[in-house]
Amino acid sequence: MRSASGKTVVVTGAAGGIGRAIALRFGDAGARVALLDRDAEPLASAAEALRARGAAGEAFACDVTRPDDCEGALRAVVARFGGVDVLVNNAGITHRSRFAETDVSIVRAVMEVNFFGSVHCTKAALPSLIERRGRVVVISSVAGFAPLVERAGYAASKHALHGFFDTLRAELAPSGVAVTLVCPSFTASGIDRHALGGAIGAAPRAWSTTGRLSTPEEVAEAVHRAVLRNRRLAFPTWLGRASWHLSRVAPALFERIMVRRLAASSS
Repeated sequence: MRSASGKTVVVTGAAGGIGRAIALRFGDAGARVALLDRDAEPLASAAEALRARGAAGEAFACDVTRPDDCEGALRAVVARFGGVDVLVNNAGITHRSRFAETDVSIVRAVMEVNFFGSVHCTKAALPSLIERRGRVVVISSVAGFAPLVERAGYAASKHALHGFFDTLRAELAPSGVAVTLVCPSFTASGIDRHALGGAIGAAPRAWSTTGRLSTPEEVAEAVHRAVLRNRRLAFPTWLGRASWHLSRVAPALFERIMVRRLAASSS
């Protein structure tokens, strides 16, 4: 894909944060953008912001944890725009709690959104993606290939995305469908404001980060660039790329540095 102009791009979790920024970036590039989210008011606002910039965009209500919602939303997208060229699986949640203090229901809730939400939407979009030789983009994280203390469920969901979509890439290669995994580091996306605690209704532990926070717009630009350059794996920041290499060359060292820096940021 040399240009997104005229292509149909579907973005999940598009009501705010990284998802909204991705929708706006592809809209600015001339794509027709389908915005999916379960939060109706901010979703409508994001679609209106897209149209205000002269882009073609439409909102579709969708809870990615519900397969029927995903199938219905993707059918509506195909009916409205004719097909799907790029699916961006962005919808996600996190938690902040040590596993010893975390109910398994929290891990399951995170997996339902982050992993199964991406599986549901990809399954629903797959016939059109195959027909149009399109691309699946998955917003993963540094936590998709390395450990992240107090976010075991989140890291598990992101690791699962890599295993699933790396395999899907191999399966779909003969059909011309490509897969891109994007691994941001800490981003000022607002995900922390909705983080889960160790149990349903519990407040999460104090948030902690390391390094400079990326902006959603920086991540969106990296996603757009990765699609046009046919990247299999993309890192929006130097920290993400450095984490990838260090976690493979010296995993124990990476773990010590990560734990120390996150502890310092929350103190």
